[in-house]
Amino acid sequence: MAQKVQFITTVLHKPKILILDEPFSGFDPINANLIKSEIMKLKEEGATIFLSTHNMGSVEEICDNIALINSSKKVLDGKVADIKKDFSKNMFDIDFKGNMIGFANALWTNYELVDKQSFDNENHRATVKILGDNTLNNLLSTLIAENIELKQINEIIPTMSEIFIEVVNTNNELNRKN
Repeated sequence: MAQKVQFITTVLHKPKILILDEPFSGFDPINANLIKSEIMKLKEEGATIFLSTHNMGSVEEICDNIALINSSKKVLDGKVADIKKDFSKNMFDIDFKGNMIGFANALWTNYELVDKQSFDNENHRATVKILGDNTLNNLLSTLIAENIELKQINEIIPTMSEIFIEVVNTNNELNRKN
């Protein structure tokens, strides 16, 4: 309750700049959502908000621009959308109806079948990585030519947590080598 009162007194006068350190820690999901909603309102009203947090879910929901810090050093910065795009691995989850062997054969040279799952003889899900200069349109054309009935395709976009872990691990590895 004291934390809620502190937050309310901090934002009551609608500050132009707000610095928040772990604003959701200690809150249950309902109160954390309430605080997030108020932060988003302030953001929409033009406030500049600096958010220090280990909660990467909050980063994705609230932040436009970020700086990731590891061991007191900035290891990554930029727009959240651009960073997520840069760390994308050109992989897609594909739900389809058809023959799994025909599907896998169609991918032979320009794509990598990362994972597959069959629900019955006709309904399947596969994770596919597009290789080289190929595009999603090339993949779709290839699958349609194999008489694969596409039900759903979703790009696999990394979360900020996954990106943070990758960047920190890479950074730590480079520091060990130097």
